Amino acid sequence: MLDEIYNRKILELAANIPRLGRLAAPQASASAHSRLCGSSVTVDVVVEDGRVADFAQEVKACALGQTSCSVMGREIIGAAPQEVRDAREALKKMLKENGPPPQGRFADAGVLAPAREYKARHASILLVFDAVAEALDKIEKNAETAEMRQ
Repeated sequence: MLDEIYNRKILELAANIPRLGRLAAPQASASAHSRLCGSSVTVDVVVEDGRVADFAQEVKACALGQTSCSVMGREIIGAAPQEVRDAREALKKMLKENGPPPQGRFADAGVLAPAREYKARHASILLVFDAVAEALDKIEKNAETAEMRQ
């Protein structure tokens, strides 16, 4: 079963994580940490015209968490915040409820479906999606606050 989880595609994605580092001027940052396995992710996000315009991530995670970060780094630029949130929900359902994998630009996260049997790995897989959702929430809240001040 471990061969199925740590298949060639997962290992290739884990070894090639794009957009590593930090942004000089993010609109928001967020971190997520798994107490169970010790994985952590910090993300920086910029949204312009309703789409993610820039993104960077610091990743200290297992191969499955790295795979998730790789998919995020490859696909997030140009994504609408709701696309990211929808992918996060689909990924959660895939892992926890045997649902279908995410569709659209984040469909490659479906490669992580064999991990649904390993609940201890779910948190690491979801870390980057949780952190990005938190950063997007911060950006939207800041925009609403700015509008109210005008």
